[in-house]
Amino acid sequence: MNSEDRRKEIVNYIVNSKSPLKGSEIAKIFGVTRQVIVKDIAIIRAAGSNIVATPEGYIMNKENSRYRRILALCHNSSEMTNELEIVIKYGGMIEDVIIEHPIYGELKGNLMIRNLNDLNNFLDKYKKFKAKPLSALTEGIHLHTISTENKDDMDMIIRDLEKVGYLLKD
Repeated sequence: MNSEDRRKEIVNYIVNSKSPLKGSEIAKIFGVTRQVIVKDIAIIRAAGSNIVATPEGYIMNKENSRYRRILALCHNSSEMTNELEIVIKYGGMIEDVIIEHPIYGELKGNLMIRNLNDLNNFLDKYKKFKAKPLSALTEGIHLHTISTENKDDMDMIIRDLEKVGYLLKD
């Protein structure tokens, strides 16, 4: 199989997968190294495919019809779980976290937290690796791209984030 055919098949696998696919899993399917898959995914994305690399693996972002907002937030690390729970409580998806770093500029981490299971997996890794959130680099200030099925769900998320004091305002 040539590289062009492999890339078409990779897209098919990701589109039809019910869960994220790790690069190493895809590499086994095609009998190549994970690095070959990383290169293939980069080429596929550059061609316009909406593949997203999440901590759990590659997914096809099919969420283009969702209502989307970037929210500016500030809280300490101990309040991170509460913030994320508020979003998923109303069916929101936390697509990413973004900070403005004084040296590197904008830093973005793809999260793609859609539900309680995704949140628990994220928190388990956070604890396992004794990680610090990106917002620790900016005294708690960060952005999240949040998407919901409709504006009403987004309004409820914003209302609750505002109520607990996490939402930054003008």
